[in-house]
Amino acid sequence: MLSRVQNFTDDGRQMVLWQELGEGAPTLVALARLCSEAMVASRCQHGTPRTGDATRGNSASPQFQADQVETPKTPLESLDEEARAILYLARHRGTIEVKAVNHAFESSERFLTVCVELDLERTFILKRRDDPELTVRFLDGFRQLCIAGLVMHHIFRDFSLTRRGFEVARTIQRDQVPILRTLAEEQVIGDF
Repeated sequence: MLSRVQNFTDDGRQMVLWQELGEGAPTLVALARLCSEAMVASRCQHGTPRTGDATRGNSASPQFQADQVETPKTPLESLDEEARAILYLARHRGTIEVKAVNHAFESSERFLTVCVELDLERTFILKRRDDPELTVRFLDGFRQLCIAGLVMHHIFRDFSLTRRGFEVARTIQRDQVPILRTLAEEQVIGDF
């Protein structure tokens, strides 16, 4: 933990850690790890060979019997409305960013926020200034998507839907995510 009395200029590592905390790095790393763990678990469940099995030509290995492995399903009903809303918004481009504005005056404005690209010029920001709980609920919905293997991490704060994430996202109808209506009005986004 960072010492409040230690001079940051004496220890550059402490300053780097403090910078990373200011950019949300621990939470972003945790989300990236959830995505990674889901990806690895999915590969094992789908019969993808582990490194080394393919080179040994061990086709009798259980990892190669993909027809006997049941594909895990993520029922939409098991996802919170916020998670379904993120999927719905990302159904076309699949591009999601988790970011914060660390120079905002109000503390809730500095929270990590899920942002979904609607197209090349528009981003839907899943937060409301006067409702920090809503921002946290969307972040938790994003966490659910990471665990379910519907989202993958790319670099830093950039994520996207997985192949399966796109498939699931395209099954969601706009009327199944009423939570977006008010946010869209506030952001003057009519066609989402």
